[in-house]
Amino acid sequence: MTSSTSTAAGSGTWTLGDLTINRIGFGAMRLTQDGAALDADAVPSDRNRAIGVLRRAVELGVNHIDTAAFYFSSLRSANELINRALAPYPDDLVITTKVGPARDPAGQWATHAVTPTELRGQVEENLRQLGRDHLDVVNLRVLGTHSIAERFGALADLREAGLIRHLGVSNVHPHQLAEALAIAPVVCVQNRYGIGIRADQDEFVRSCGEQGIAFVPFYAIAGAAGQVGVVGDDAAEVFDVARAHDASPAQVRLAWTLHQGPHVLAIPGTGNPEHLVANVAAGALRLTEADLAVLGDLHRRVGG
Repeated sequence: MTSSTSTAAGSGTWTLGDLTINRIGFGAMRLTQDGAALDADAVPSDRNRAIGVLRRAVELGVNHIDTAAFYFSSLRSANELINRALAPYPDDLVITTKVGPARDPAGQWATHAVTPTELRGQVEENLRQLGRDHLDVVNLRVLGTHSIAERFGALADLREAGLIRHLGVSNVHPHQLAEALAIAPVVCVQNRYGIGIRADQDEFVRSCGEQGIAFVPFYAIAGAAGQVGVVGDDAAEVFDVARAHDASPAQVRLAWTLHQGPHVLAIPGTGNPEHLVANVAAGALRLTEADLAVLGDLHRRVGG
């Protein structure tokens, strides 16, 4: 497929609350270091290259960037890179961040549960790093199946105070989404999902669409490899579809994700300018019904 002139507009649009975005966005997790994402021992990325990737993404029509204050390496902070590259921000740029997990300055994950007070501190940290007076969308990142009412309620209070425009949830189960919706509007669910990954999420994906909530998969390209990244061991079915469209397996994975519903978004992350162009181009890749049948069978067989 042609990628040199494709823009994010080819993916179509979705509205997060009152914010209209192209369905192909950009994930900032891989900007700060080379190798496995969020690995405390990974080599920091090249600063100028990372800034160049962000600016190129916006040139290609990307107007949805996903980030977090805990995306950092020993020398790089994703939020600081976004601020340096893109401020003053374009009027149509939507920056989504997430709170909940915490890392100490050495990059080690905290072992205790984050309190509502600490959540406010994380929101304020994102505001400072991004140079904003409010955050467009904040996702509460959840670990486990427990109640999220207290923490989501704390974020809802910050929304009422004007520090947050819209709220989302990440890594949640349906009952947790229902719990959040009873407290405040939810514009997006960000869960792990892709071909052969979490087929048990299929009904949840559809349910989000029926409720007008965006579903935003993470690790859609990496699949089972997760934060390690692409490892090049795609199934034969993915390679066959890729060859038929003169595309890469990564592009097929992104396209399949977007075909799961108009409410499904994509936030592929990369620090490689060429991969960025290819990822954006995947938004315009139209799979056939036959392609979707083959890939759907693979998804259900492998991801059960």
